Amino acid sequence: MIEKLKMVILGSPLEGVARWILGKPDIAFESSPEYWDKRYQLNGNSGAGSYGRLAEFKAEVINEFVSENSIDSVIEFGCGDGNQLQLGKYNKFIGVDVSPKAIELCKETFAEDKSKTFLTSSEYLGERAQLSMSLDVIYHLVEDQIFEKYMTDLFGASERYVVIYASNHSEVSGVSHVRHRRFTDWVAKEIDGFELVKHIPNKYADWQNDSKNNSFADFYFYEKHHPE
Repeated sequence: MIEKLKMVILGSPLEGVARWILGKPDIAFESSPEYWDKRYQLNGNSGAGSYGRLAEFKAEVINEFVSENSIDSVIEFGCGDGNQLQLGKYNKFIGVDVSPKAIELCKETFAEDKSKTFLTSSEYLGERAQLSMSLDVIYHLVEDQIFEKYMTDLFGASERYVVIYASNHSEVSGVSHVRHRRFTDWVAKEIDGFELVKHIPNKYADWQNDSKNNSFADFYFYEKHHPE
């Protein structure tokens, strides 16, 4: 039955949706930017981490941090399809993403919200905010050059804080678009003026038994030594 259904749908206008539902979007990995733009074009989304209880957990932690520290502006590098953003409580927000399709989706979703601005990575010209944020992105930066540029922009855009939600180990993933890194070691070596001030383990950490509802990512909070 499943094979017959595939034959009917594949080649139809529903093919992109079907591939995503079946869990096998037809994407040959060539580079991180191309992979993600193709993924969104095929009606894929930002991944399980931006939906369900993982999205709620992330929003709970970030919204509390924003409120407690009276943060007025937020910039996120890798805003994706905007689903996570719908749970955010920010006065001013700038979303940056490598995928033009993702930015198009965000602009459509938040068309009536003038507090939010969205830019492709090529349109980003050094805009800054009190909080610079990276959620479920770092372990998708497979190439060293792209990772280093991303991290430099992430910390360079911060006036006070940087929040990172990612894995922090170097185990091999076995997936072409996932590369785990000990990013805290890289930050300690390459980024001046910031201190790691807080680590919050994931509330749903048993990802090996349930990868759609759990995650290997934790929260890492950096504070600038001399905030602007």
